[in-house]
Amino acid sequence: MVRDGTANHPMIGPMSSEANPDTRIEQTAARAPARVAPAPGPAADGGGRTVWFTRLVMIGIVLAAFNLRPAITSLGALLEEVRTGLGMSGTVAGLLTSVPALCFALFGLAAPRLARRFGPGAVVLAGMIAITAGLLIRPFAGGTAGFLAASALALMGIAVSNVLMPVIVKRYFPDRVGSMTGLYSMALAVGTSAAAAVTVPLTQALGGGWRVGLGFWALLAAVAVLPWLALVRDRRGGALPAPASAPAPAAGGGADRRAPRITRSPTAWALACFFGLQATGAYITMGWMPQIFRDAGVPAGTAGVLLATTMVMGVPLAFVIPRLATRLSSQGPIVVVLGACGLTGYAGLLTAPAAGAWAWALLLGISNCAFPLALTMIGLRSRTPAGVVRLSAFAQSTGYLISIPGPLLVGALYQHSGGWELPITLMAGLLVPQIVFGVLAGRDRTIEDETGMRD
Repeated sequence: MVRDGTANHPMIGPMSSEANPDTRIEQTAARAPARVAPAPGPAADGGGRTVWFTRLVMIGIVLAAFNLRPAITSLGALLEEVRTGLGMSGTVAGLLTSVPALCFALFGLAAPRLARRFGPGAVVLAGMIAITAGLLIRPFAGGTAGFLAASALALMGIAVSNVLMPVIVKRYFPDRVGSMTGLYSMALAVGTSAAAAVTVPLTQALGGGWRVGLGFWALLAAVAVLPWLALVRDRRGGALPAPASAPAPAAGGGADRRAPRITRSPTAWALACFFGLQATGAYITMGWMPQIFRDAGVPAGTAGVLLATTMVMGVPLAFVIPRLATRLSSQGPIVVVLGACGLTGYAGLLTAPAAGAWAWALLLGISNCAFPLALTMIGLRSRTPAGVVRLSAFAQSTGYLISIPGPLLVGALYQHSGGWELPITLMAGLLVPQIVFGVLAGRDRTIEDETGMRD
């Protein structure tokens, strides 16, 4: 799993068989914490306590994962109503769709330090509370500034939880990392898709007010707080790892003297640019796709379902693409295929956005699976645990910073041109360098070879 700042993301989880030579990524990630003294897991108390404790951890992981994207995709489904209700310009709305990437880049880097001080479990609990508070406050903030601040609060909670959830998974399920990360991945995808598909009809059922429709998701986030409260309180069960169990190298510090100087690696830069460009496309899609379809005459509810369709494509393909990538010496061909799907989807949005809406949504969903491919390549481009952690931190933090201007620029172009021709052309144009950098990052080499880092 590669966090939204670590080398461990749920999308790589399905590769769990240790007998399979294609499990290189998961094995590397599993070895990464070896330098840290293991804290007692749920088995420490034995007996029936282990059973309920393990189930509680699983429930906490699933509920947390479910709540890591609705703050973004529920807003995308109601963006037009939010803009009208708050008097937002297209540029400000574009800024709003850039906030997730900014928060993930900034707050994700702070998560390892917080975990070292307070423990990962406590920080995840704080993250769930921040998500709940942000989602509850933002619909009723009363103005654009308050709406942006409340959204940032929720996204801060998402960022730190994204980073630290893999630590929880590896701590309590060391022999089931693959199955648990698969479960985590599916819960995340379900939450992403559900918020996109359900928000509009739910808003209509609750009386048609966008504030109530957005605020509803705070209730589900509040439910996710409950198991983490129990886990943090139950010190005897080892639910809260000691500060020493946090992944110290995750922030790119000097804990490992053999860590490579990432900035000297052309592959690291190519992978960071590839990650940033695919993240740009993903956040533009989540923030603006429903509006594109609605402006083409597609009903609001259908537009939300189309976004959900795009998002849910990541569930099956996240199991397929990493396995395929590990069987190839170069991942360039996969990069090209995904890019071609995206170019076809954008061409369809330009020529027949309503008539072929479902086809374009599917194609763009396939193209967005450059995300798990990028995460897989992070594991493939390094041989050592230290290298994986450093490469992950560099590629993702740099990548998310690269992705910030994209949604903002799309909003500005939409406002000033009055249509979607220029914004969609920009989206398609960004796929060209994405393909180029992806092919470069997919070459069969490692950062150790390029930087002189010893195994």
